[in-house]
Amino acid sequence: MNILDAIVEQKRMEVLKRKQKRPLSTLDIFPSYRRKTNVISLPGLEDKPGIIAEYKRKSPSRGPIHMGAEPVDVATAYEAAGVAAMSILTDRNFFGGSLMDLKQVRESCPQLVLLRKDFIIDPYQLHEASAYGADMVLLIAAILNCREVEELALEAASLGLHTLFEVHDAKELEKYHPEIKYVGVNNRDLKRFKVDTGRSLELIGEMPPGVVPVSESGLSHPEEIRKLWDAGYRLFLMGETFMKEKDPGVACRNLIESL
Repeated sequence: MNILDAIVEQKRMEVLKRKQKRPLSTLDIFPSYRRKTNVISLPGLEDKPGIIAEYKRKSPSRGPIHMGAEPVDVATAYEAAGVAAMSILTDRNFFGGSLMDLKQVRESCPQLVLLRKDFIIDPYQLHEASAYGADMVLLIAAILNCREVEELALEAASLGLHTLFEVHDAKELEKYHPEIKYVGVNNRDLKRFKVDTGRSLELIGEMPPGVVPVSESGLSHPEEIRKLWDAGYRLFLMGETFMKEKDPGVACRNLIESL
């Protein structure tokens, strides 16, 4: 069993337990739940690259990254640096995250676009994302079939959530649903964790018309981002490049200024 399969197996058990602990019918106590009219959209990206800066404490490929970083401190610094959005890992077992990280950042940074990054396999997780303050959710093609992508994309839209659809190759791109606006190419293979930014360049010509292309993972240098921008990408999801530093916010600001 590869690490992706292990994560999904663990996630199925985890979601079942959370459904029992906090039924869907109880989520309406959260002020953010179903806030369709208030969900924040990403800014225009015609003039310069948009950075989606990620917050994560650890990862299966790297191990501990920055276990002591406080989510609100990092979020505040990212926002001041001028990010287009912030990605927050909410998986606890493999990435050290939690939904409370998302909730705390939402309350402290009400205007910052927030992506709940997790392994979403059940509509319940979309309702959680809404309740805890997300504006966007991640759907990973590698763990979903076409029917599941459609079901989850439509459910996310009904909650007012944007969807970032993540693929690794042209075959996975065939699962795309027209409800989705953002399509990301993960440069990191989730089964072997090998990074190849050339993957983004290979797939830019396969993107569905009208979507916003996003290059994800393995990015660290301004030159890489400029090359991908010239190829057609408009958003760039970066995590370890910032989180491995003592001050992620400063690292983020320095990169944005260099662009």
